[in-house]
Amino acid sequence: MENRGRQTGILDNGSIRNANMATIPAFTRAWSIPGAQEADAASGNNVGITGEPDIICFSRLRWDFVFQRPHHLLSRCAADHRVFFVEEAVLDADDYGRLEINRREHGVWVVVPHLPADVDSHERLAHFSDLLSDLIRDRNISEYILWYCSAGALAFTRHLEPISIIYDCDGPDGGTPMHEDEAELSARADLIFTVDNATYEQKRNERSNVFAFPNGIDRVHFAGGRNYQDDPLDQVDIPHPRLGFFGVIDNRLDFALIDSIAEARPDWNLVLVGPIETTDSATALPCRSNIHYLGARPYGDIPAYLSGWNVAMLPLRTGEGCHISPTRIPECLAAGVPVVATSFRDALHPYGESGLIATADTLAEFIIAAAESGMDESIDSECWFEKVDRFLSGIAWENTWKRMKLLIDSTTEARRSTLAAPLLRSAGIDPLK
Repeated sequence: MENRGRQTGILDNGSIRNANMATIPAFTRAWSIPGAQEADAASGNNVGITGEPDIICFSRLRWDFVFQRPHHLLSRCAADHRVFFVEEAVLDADDYGRLEINRREHGVWVVVPHLPADVDSHERLAHFSDLLSDLIRDRNISEYILWYCSAGALAFTRHLEPISIIYDCDGPDGGTPMHEDEAELSARADLIFTVDNATYEQKRNERSNVFAFPNGIDRVHFAGGRNYQDDPLDQVDIPHPRLGFFGVIDNRLDFALIDSIAEARPDWNLVLVGPIETTDSATALPCRSNIHYLGARPYGDIPAYLSGWNVAMLPLRTGEGCHISPTRIPECLAAGVPVVATSFRDALHPYGESGLIATADTLAEFIIAAAESGMDESIDSECWFEKVDRFLSGIAWENTWKRMKLLIDSTTEARRSTLAAPLLRSAGIDPLK
C-alpha cells in the first residue's frame, strides 16, 4: 500500500499509530457480549468462527442514530458473519487519520473513520482508502463481502477486492437522480436488493440480479404498543386525541399539510417523535401550540409512545423524486395504531389497497380519514386486528433476512468457484469434472 506521507494502522493492543509513531488512545471495546464464544472472536481480530465471509457495510447512517433497515438486517447477519459497519467519516482538525471501533449489541462492529479536516477532498479520500486497507489487514479479514447502502462509498473502496458486492438500494442514491457512482455500483454489484417497488421495476429492466425486499417488521417488539403502557414523561401531559408520527423529521415530510391539520383541528394534538434533520429547520417546521416535537428516542421506548396515540400519520410528500420507504406503516400496525398516510406508491400498495390503512392527500381528506380512523370515532378493532395480523405474519425481518441469506450464500459459492477455476486449471485440474 502506498504511504501517503504518514503511517497509520491498528496496533496489536487496538491503538492507532500516527505519523510521528505516537500512540493515540486504544479503541473502546465492549468485551462482555452475550453469545461471544471465545476471546479472539470477541476481539474482532480473527476470522469468524463459522468460516463465513466477513461483511463490510458502508452507510450514510450512524449506527446510534435511528434503528432502521441496516440495523435490522446486519444485527441478524452478525449471527453468522463478522460484520463491520463503516459510518461516514468524522473530520477532525488535528487528526492524521484513525479508526474508532466499538462492538455493539448483537456483535456488530461499528467503525467510525476520523479524517484530517485540513486537507483537500482528494487527499482525504486517499486517507480513507488507506484506513480501510489497514482495517482489512489488522483484523485478519481475508474473504469479505462489501455491502453498500450508499453508492458514494465507491469513491474510497474501488481498490478493495471482495468476494462479492451487495447493493442494498433504497432508490437513487440520496433521493436524487441516478449519478455515475450509482450506475457504476449497480453494474458492479453481484446482488441488488431494493426497498421500494418503483426502484425494483426500474432496475429489473436493466439487470437480472435485482430482488425486491421491502422493509420487514419487528413484530414482537412493536406489539408491546397494543397493551396500554404508562405514558412517557414527555408525552403524559399532552391531551388526547393524539395524532402521532415517529421517524426522522426531514424534508420528506409535508410540513404545510401538518401545519394545516393543526390549524384546522386545534382540539387534536400532533406528536412527532424523532430527530430533526431538515435543511432549514428555522422556517420549515410548523410551530403551533398543538404540535409537539419530542426529539429522538431510543428504539426500545417507541412502543410506549405508540400505545398512547389514537392514530398514526405519515404526511409525506409525494411526486417524482420523492423516494419513500413505508417502514413506519407496519410498525404502527403491529402496535395496534391505525394509520393515515399520503398516497405515495408504497403506501397504496399493498397497505391502502388491502384496506389496512387510510390514504389521503388534501387537508379535507386527511382530516376526514383521521377522524374516522380513531381521532373522532372508534373503529371495529377486533375485525381490523385480524386483518392486520394476517398481513404482518408474512413480513417479519427474520423471514426477510433468511431469503437474503440464501441469495448471498449461493452467490458467494458461485463467485468462489469462478475465482478458483483458473487456479485449478494451472494445477492441471479440470474444475468441471
